[in-house]
Amino acid sequence: MAHPPQIRIPATYMRGGTSKGVFFRLQDLPEAAQQPGKARDRLLLRVIGSPDPYGKHTDGMGGATSSTSKTVILSKSDSPDHDVDYLFGQVSIDTAFVDWSGNCGNLSAAVGPFAISNGLVDTDRVPENGEAVVRIWQANIGKTIVARVPMVNGEVQETGDFELDGVTFPAAEIPVEFMDPADGDGAMFPTGNLVEDLDVPGVGTLKATLINAGIPTVFVNAEDIGYTGTELQEAINGDPKALQMFETIRAQGAVRMGLIKDVAEAAQRQHTPKVAFVAKPADYTASSGKEVKAADIDLLVRALSMGKLHHAMMGTAAVAIGTAAAVPGTLVNLAAGGGDRTSVHFGHPSGTLRVGAEAAKENGEWTVKKAIMSRSARVLMEGWVRIPGDAF
Repeated sequence: MAHPPQIRIPATYMRGGTSKGVFFRLQDLPEAAQQPGKARDRLLLRVIGSPDPYGKHTDGMGGATSSTSKTVILSKSDSPDHDVDYLFGQVSIDTAFVDWSGNCGNLSAAVGPFAISNGLVDTDRVPENGEAVVRIWQANIGKTIVARVPMVNGEVQETGDFELDGVTFPAAEIPVEFMDPADGDGAMFPTGNLVEDLDVPGVGTLKATLINAGIPTVFVNAEDIGYTGTELQEAINGDPKALQMFETIRAQGAVRMGLIKDVAEAAQRQHTPKVAFVAKPADYTASSGKEVKAADIDLLVRALSMGKLHHAMMGTAAVAIGTAAAVPGTLVNLAAGGGDRTSVHFGHPSGTLRVGAEAAKENGEWTVKKAIMSRSARVLMEGWVRIPGDAF
């Protein structure tokens, strides 16, 4: 029996922040996958190696974790206010599903370097040396991101001494600004409350901060669900009951935020919202062995992505953390000691991260103009990915 040969598609495998993914130029995709739909989803699933009942991604480019099962499609922007359009697809590991409902803040740091190196930014906007300011349109959520990419002799500078907890080796620093990160379709706090009573079947009524900033996120207090905030991945990811509890919290939060109408819909919206728990500072040992001291941080945060505790912190969730910390009275703000603040330094499983945000109340509604954090990015491999010709 004859089988169709493999096809090859130009692609780049990149790390951005604490995530990595497969990057494509829209124009390089097969024609059937240049438009949203089943063909595109099937192609990306096959590239990553999903669905994989073994949970290993042995037959694909994925890394079998939420932070390494990612895809990015970029195209030159038609807008005079932006350089590149950025579309992010979070690929499920064990189901045939690509979630387009949110952004990846970590990979946002890799968009600028890729766009410059692949001719998606006008050359007159790219200096020979210095800093290229790349204006990114995040198509999933309809927001602007500004990446400041270092340039040396006309090339993107990738190597450097900037260290990011959760990433093994240092690289060049890329400041990333998330402009107007609150949900453009509604209020930053969709229920109108900074702290909400969230009824969670099998758990009880929890205090929760529900925020749309960076990515929709449900924050709860660690102590209310039996944790300290110093937990590492194995403490939660190896506990099926804990994972089910967090998914129940996430689903109930999604309904309360108006993201879905019924908890049954949560399975088809795995990427958003995120669920996270916060606590006051405490000493702990990070997954790398690094000692994190309570005196050096403002609070502890642990967040789940695609049903598992993240090994570090999602970039978009960091935006949510920084924004919530800037609003007096949220659970995040209270865990950080309360009061007014324009930045927060928090502990996560791999170490620490600082994120800045400035919030203000306008016409009775909280708003935030931008959130800022530094990331790094690096090309890991470039060339072509290959998939069977009948995969999509």
